[in-house]
Amino acid sequence: QVQLVESGGGLVQAGGSLRLSCAASGRFFSSYVVGWFRRPPGKEREFVLAISGSGTTTSYADSVKDRFTASRDNAGNTVFLQMNSLKPEDTAVYYCAAKDGTILSRTQERYVYWGQGTQVTVSS
Repeated sequence: QVQLVESGGGLVQAGGSLRLSCAASGRFFSSYVVGWFRRPPGKEREFVLAISGSGTTTSYADSVKDRFTASRDNAGNTVFLQMNSLKPEDTAVYYCAAKDGTILSRTQERYVYWGQGTQVTVSS
């Protein structure tokens, strides 16, 4: 069983940066792939990125490539999402999720454990 808690959301101006954290409880966290998803206002939840258990492999949505970076501290059971050059269209509730296995899935149904989400608002 894994419990996830996101933090670090807030209000930022376009062009600014934020770092989100996803803190996990439970054992063997390093064996889980972690994905970040977001739900923009009035839209469906969408894939942002995924990071392997070791942190050495990542997969990014085209919309965030070269602006967002994932990393993880397995000793501290935390995954980070560094968001740079933020745009108003990045406004959303951001969720982290975890799944076992090694595939960096972009499909949210593959993820078993979910956090409660954190709001990110980018003003123009």
